[in-house]
Amino acid sequence: MEKQHPLVTLGFILGGSFLIAVVLGAVTIFQIRALNDTVSVTGSAKMEVASDQAKWTTQISRTARESELKAGYAQIATDLGAANAFFKAQGITAEELTATPVSMNEVYQQDEAAEKQYRLTQTFTVQSNDVAKLTDASNHVADLINKGTIFSTLSLEYYYSKLADSRIQLLSQAIEDAKARAGELAKNSGRGVGSLKSASSGVVQVQSLNSTDVSDYGSYDTSQIQKQITVTVKASFSLK
Repeated sequence: MEKQHPLVTLGFILGGSFLIAVVLGAVTIFQIRALNDTVSVTGSAKMEVASDQAKWTTQISRTARESELKAGYAQIATDLGAANAFFKAQGITAEELTATPVSMNEVYQQDEAAEKQYRLTQTFTVQSNDVAKLTDASNHVADLINKGTIFSTLSLEYYYSKLADSRIQLLSQAIEDAKARAGELAKNSGRGVGSLKSASSGVVQVQSLNSTDVSDYGSYDTSQIQKQITVTVKASFSLK
């Protein structure tokens, strides 16, 4: 084969490079134009609500030596009667109250030679739509304790039953917030916001009022009656 002149080879190289540059430039321009046709933002919405359900978990307990277990169970039975009387006096109905069977667990002792001791416990769960009633009852446990019953509150939790409906309402508000933010961004470039192209909901945060505690997986605070629900939305809008 005949050898090509170096200038001819250089011409092929320069021509190929120019063609590649033109193609890459065209692709880049197309991508830029495509990106400029949409704007993506995050919108949010909040709502304050009051809990409409409560769950109160309590417990009675006694500690008894192994040789006195029979007497220990008898004492728990007496405590059960006192607890039921207390619940009734607080307006808690049988339908709202659930009691577990008595459980028995050995108490750890450093002296291995000592007689074994066991802790007898019985747990009560009260669930009611009357949040004020359960809150008030939890503040009167001293009435029962003063009578000699070892009674303790394990937890008092507050819930909001209309969360699903509120979430739908907040999603709509969050999209409106996202559109307003998109409008501010578009205004700076002399363009306007068009139709919604896509939207995805973030996790729901149910927090106590003025709380800043959030979780990537969502949160649900049950410690307070008053709550705030926060919903976020990632939305993309067309530009016009």
